[in-house]
Amino acid sequence: MSDDTIRLVTIGRLIRGRRRLLTVLTLVGALVGFGVSLVFPPRYTTSASVLLPGAWEDRELRTQVEIATSSVVVDRVATELGWSGVDGGGLRDRVSARASDGNIIEISGTADTPERAQQLSDRMVERFVDFAARVVGDTADSEAAARPEELRQLVLGTSRRISELADAADPGRTVESVQTRTELAKLRTALQEAVVQLNQADPATGRAGMVVMGPAARPDGEAPPTRPQLIGAGALLFFLLTVVGHLTAARAGRRPRTGAEIAAALGSALLGTVDVPGGPSGRRTRDGGRPRGRIRRLLGADVRWDVPSPRASGDEAGRRLRYRRVCARLRDRLPGARRLLVVVPGGDETAVRAAERLAAESGGDPRLRVVEVPVSRPMVPDRDDESGVLVVLGAGRWTAEELAGVSGACADAGHQIVGVVLAGRVPAAPARPAGRARDDDAAPALTARGNPTGGPA
Repeated sequence: MSDDTIRLVTIGRLIRGRRRLLTVLTLVGALVGFGVSLVFPPRYTTSASVLLPGAWEDRELRTQVEIATSSVVVDRVATELGWSGVDGGGLRDRVSARASDGNIIEISGTADTPERAQQLSDRMVERFVDFAARVVGDTADSEAAARPEELRQLVLGTSRRISELADAADPGRTVESVQTRTELAKLRTALQEAVVQLNQADPATGRAGMVVMGPAARPDGEAPPTRPQLIGAGALLFFLLTVVGHLTAARAGRRPRTGAEIAAALGSALLGTVDVPGGPSGRRTRDGGRPRGRIRRLLGADVRWDVPSPRASGDEAGRRLRYRRVCARLRDRLPGARRLLVVVPGGDETAVRAAERLAAESGGDPRLRVVEVPVSRPMVPDRDDESGVLVVLGAGRWTAEELAGVSGACADAGHQIVGVVLAGRVPAAPARPAGRARDDDAAPALTARGNPTGGPA
């Protein structure tokens, strides 16, 4: 897998091979998400809107948004609310504002109860309108506010003076008096229109009248992330981390996984692949009797997922046929061999069971002696009258360096590796009724177990 692209079929094989482990870790992630939801209490969010009449530029709207969440407004709200343990700094993290289309400022508040969230939003809107009105002109500097008012009074005085002049003129006796009265009337009309335009252009008149668009609605649900969302996020996070961790470890691994790679690492030829039905074998492996080994079997982590799935024989008759074909290839490879040493890496329970079954199916021709060799410090019995070594092992469990160590130990003991047999575990078939069991299903125990120090069987 280190050189191949990760495909969906690879992820599917991972999920099938580690479904129990993935299920357990997903449940653990859900429990972690539930614990996080207990640490962080639920939050409720609601908002209220303020309409800004008149024409506003984007820059001015952004300024109003900053004013809505400024420390002046937030501190006043915190003082008015008087919540225990909540000051202006803590309240500033619970409020936000944004400008939407139509010159509308939306102010949102978040609290631990729906009532408090509604109260916070309403108070924020009120204090914002008060402060903004003072900034734009309601309580502006008196000198700056007096200048347009003085101009307005001057225009009104001029209009009254024009009216007095029109009344004092000769009322229609001469053409000149009529023209004078007409010009004065036009001037008075123009001054009145100027006053109207001045009132419309006054910022204090056009922008101070902000409109609160109703009270904030009481929230009927929690603000995200809610407790179900945290539980789902924790479960999904643990599931993805487990999948990514397995894929990363598989890509970084240096273990040969195919028969050709394993045979090349041992410097021999692949004679075949056999399968072993799953289930207890009645023997202890290196860690099989320890709690760690029992937990690995319970979680389904004792079988590698990143190796090609062995093809099941189908039934016991097909399984015996595959073992006998391996024995036939072994006899064809060494016609005159009487004894062979079967080397199994220590801790490979599937390979041990396959080697014992292979020795039983050989029928004594040749006679096979099974020896477990620890891969950390391989030690193979010295050659006695054996004609060679047959290596039986599972795929994907050992690195190329460990296999090379086993091959070197065989060479040091004077043995030549004559073949390699791969063993894979397959699900056990349903038990057959006792009355239908055939006599030839029972395999005779013809194996002689040796020890790593050598000696004839």
